[in-house]
Amino acid sequence: MKFEMENKSLSMFHFSSLTDIVMLLLIFFLLTSQFVIQTGVKVKLPGAVNNEQTVPSRIVVSITEFGKIYVGQDEVTMDALALKLEEIKKNAAEENVIIRADKATNIDLVIKVIDAAKGVGIDKFTIETEKETY
Repeated sequence: MKFEMENKSLSMFHFSSLTDIVMLLLIFFLLTSQFVIQTGVKVKLPGAVNNEQTVPSRIVVSITEFGKIYVGQDEVTMDALALKLEEIKKNAAEENVIIRADKATNIDLVIKVIDAAKGVGIDKFTIETEKETY
């Protein structure tokens, strides 16, 4: 059997497969960009009508309704909180702390977290809230 082999140049290029790939990449990046700031600690944030977008920070302190304190994903005690914040500040040179306190949390615990952060030299705080609608 003899096969004919011709070296023809491609006269047309079909863009349908390329547009499918671009569309899938676009959907992937849109979906994954929504999960960047979430820490994984379940907290019911208090609502505010005039809340603003929080500036992303490496230091996120979450306080649950039961009084447990998390720095990122790691649970810490109040005594170890200052050491953990100092370690993160030293490695990242971060100056802002985002506090994600549950709306059932006692305000005294939030004040203690702010005091521990001030003790290591962090002076900027953001208390995260949810957008409240009428």
